[in-house]
Amino acid sequence: MRQDSKNPKRPASRKPPQAKPREGSDEKRERILRAAEALFAKQGYAATTMEQIVAALGMTKPFVYYYFRNKQEIFEMLSWAPTVACFTSMDFPADDPRPAHAKLEDGLRRLIGATLTHYPSAFFPYREPQAYRPEYRAAQKEIARHFYDRMCALLEQGRADGMLEFNETKITALAACSLPGFLFHWYRPDGRLPQEAVVDELTQLACRVIGLRTRRKTAAAPSMPA
Repeated sequence: MRQDSKNPKRPASRKPPQAKPREGSDEKRERILRAAEALFAKQGYAATTMEQIVAALGMTKPFVYYYFRNKQEIFEMLSWAPTVACFTSMDFPADDPRPAHAKLEDGLRRLIGATLTHYPSAFFPYREPQAYRPEYRAAQKEIARHFYDRMCALLEQGRADGMLEFNETKITALAACSLPGFLFHWYRPDGRLPQEAVVDELTQLACRVIGLRTRRKTAAAPSMPA
């Protein structure tokens, strides 16, 4: 994956790659999305039908089809909001004065928090990547590249500052982000720990992966001649 530490490429758009949405009430669209989300989470994309979504709403087919053309459009819309929230978590204002390692820690916390906040839709791309159209996957890949360009630039700056210790930049970035990536295997919102505690635990683990130090690494003193 290409890295540009000076000027990471921004994603072309943060809107889902889909046809122009129908006009209508946001509240009604949200009702459809939430009903579909519960069904997709429970039984998967392939096993969920538009008829089941209609039945869960207690409405008629025209009500749903007025807002969405098919279940794939619903699935992609549900997936896109968490995709944007997660893959922009390393975006910081140009005038943010914090050092790279502080931004990384904050960005990892935001990434993990966004993944849990958007449960269960945030897990759909990991569970069923085959359900998306090629256009959607291309847009997803673009915004992911934007994320990793920014993260890798921060990693390299943090290492240069003496606050991070790692070898391969790309592998380190991928390894740190694999922690929230595999949450779908085990995370339950009604589990033993509240969401914020899970975010704290995973952020600490991710910071260990990137080799975050508590104090700046000093250059080794030159050896004295014998």
